[in-house]
Amino acid sequence: MIIVLDFGAQYSQLIARRVREQNVFSAILPFNAPWADIQRMNPRGIILSGGPNSVYADDAPRCADEIWTSGLPILGICYGLQLMVHRLGGTVENAAEREFGRAAVTVDVASGLFKNSTGAETVWMSHGDSAQVLPQGFRAVGRSATALAAIEAAERKMWGVQFHPEVKHTVNGDQLFSNFIDLCGAPRDWTPRSFIEEQIERIRQQVGETGRAVCGISGGVDSSVAATLVHRAIGDRLTCVFVDNGLLRKNEFVKVQTSLRDQLGLRVVAVDAGERFLAALAGVSDPEQKRKIIGKVFIDVFDQESAKVDADFLVQGTLYPDVIESVSIKGPSAVIKSHHNVGGLPANMKLKLIEPLRELFKDEVRRVGADLGVSQELLQRQPFPGPGLAVRILGEVTGEKTALLQAADEIAIEEIKGAGLYTKLWQSFAVLLPVRTVGVMGDFRTYGLTCALRAVHSEDGMTADWAHLPYELLGRISNRIVNEVPGINRVVYDISSKPPSTIEWE
Repeated sequence: MIIVLDFGAQYSQLIARRVREQNVFSAILPFNAPWADIQRMNPRGIILSGGPNSVYADDAPRCADEIWTSGLPILGICYGLQLMVHRLGGTVENAAEREFGRAAVTVDVASGLFKNSTGAETVWMSHGDSAQVLPQGFRAVGRSATALAAIEAAERKMWGVQFHPEVKHTVNGDQLFSNFIDLCGAPRDWTPRSFIEEQIERIRQQVGETGRAVCGISGGVDSSVAATLVHRAIGDRLTCVFVDNGLLRKNEFVKVQTSLRDQLGLRVVAVDAGERFLAALAGVSDPEQKRKIIGKVFIDVFDQESAKVDADFLVQGTLYPDVIESVSIKGPSAVIKSHHNVGGLPANMKLKLIEPLRELFKDEVRRVGADLGVSQELLQRQPFPGPGLAVRILGEVTGEKTALLQAADEIAIEEIKGAGLYTKLWQSFAVLLPVRTVGVMGDFRTYGLTCALRAVHSEDGMTADWAHLPYELLGRISNRIVNEVPGINRVVYDISSKPPSTIEWE
């Protein structure tokens, strides 16, 4: 594998993605990971991410000193380059001219890092400091108009770039990562098939020959693929529990049971707990509290059901974006919100966790699912939040509001699918706002609720751009919701991107 040390960069996860896209596994560790832990993972190379700090700050993050003498190939990106220069005897100073955004860089094509380059690269810069004097044995292999853009000490197997090759704005960033992989001598053999084989073996070792597991399944991509993978490993010793929390899409409870049993051959126990969840949510408006309540009730239901099958393990379809947004474990990044699969679990939970997809991104999960034989219809389903419609009903959640949102959401998705746009969007859904506005229907005055539409494009949910849906489509959705859903008399469209907004409203 190739290890990425996270120094608090906004896009550390993208570095791992770019490496994985070259069929090489990449794991992200915190910048201060002990050298012994790194050694145990037997990496072929190390990438030092960017970060918001200055190398001269008192609290500047630093990696284990052994990294510099390990002989492993190292690629420093932005802060990673500056740290390399600073720790090995060079100097880094506040740049006379800061660079933010696209920049033209001239590179030395004789450098192994820029193999197949024309010598002129369009890259994405974001830095205030820059290297001024290089350590002994290093040379400049790239320059922008105002800064050293790339350096190398090939004999020491060290390279650094001041720009960000992980973002798409750097035109040939994928080629740079491919070149670094070649310099590492890493085999490109990490595929969905190899991942499946490795996880099946791990699951069998974890569960043992007699252990039993339950899986909280929703009919979405993540839980379905996780369940199928575990089922492949232990067969009918896995029981899938599908909990109706009263906050699913319209008619979802029946549809999901059918698809899981008929298409995937899973053993499914369906539990109608809608009234229990709604009762626990009564009077609660705070979004974090709603998530924690749903997580607690969910685990309580699971404890009851797992006791019936004498289960020892709980399978969850947790993905890397769930983890990175919920718990700051990979580096000094801030916690944004708790996730149902991560932040709501009690410390005294009776079941041991199996999370076979925990280090994967959504597109990787879909590729794994395809190799497992999961249908494309299921794999192409848009992400749906673990807490369900509770995080799309702003304010208190009630049965009446849930029914309104279910009806509005069904219309929105039906029209988006009819326009052929569903699989081209990362997510699209309706949100019910606690805002009443005056309207007129026929000769009568109305005072109904407001519905917001949300549709975004994204690679993995970490960042997202709002989708420019056709006005005609928005018009049809709005007209149908107002006319077909009594209680809603106004529809608005959310044109916020992530960041600064999140995809879900809560």
